[in-house]
Amino acid sequence: MARILVVDDSYFIRMVLRNMLKKEKHEVLEAEDGEKAVSLYRLNRPELVTLDITMPVKDGIEAAREILEEDPFAKIIMVTALGQESILKKAITLGVSEFVVKPFTTETVLEAVNRALK
Repeated sequence: MARILVVDDSYFIRMVLRNMLKKEKHEVLEAEDGEKAVSLYRLNRPELVTLDITMPVKDGIEAAREILEEDPFAKIIMVTALGQESILKKAITLGVSEFVVKPFTTETVLEAVNRALK
């Protein structure tokens, strides 16, 4: 399957996403902030990145911008809480592939992953 970088400052969210994705036989890398996400992306070139928007050090929008500047074909799913619609508009203009809204279900995550990987 695919190598997927899961980025969220919440260990619990990373664990939930990791478990969902590993059940589908994906290889999962993890980062707890946007700065580490950009570094791991450069080193590993995963097929897909899931990015939380609100994180310390570097937020998901800035991390997405840096990844997409370096690799315009990068596939990114933004994982966002309700009420962040204005931030999502920025992500759309950057070229983010998909969005998943927290709280999410396994079905919504896997549907977004499958769409982004096509």
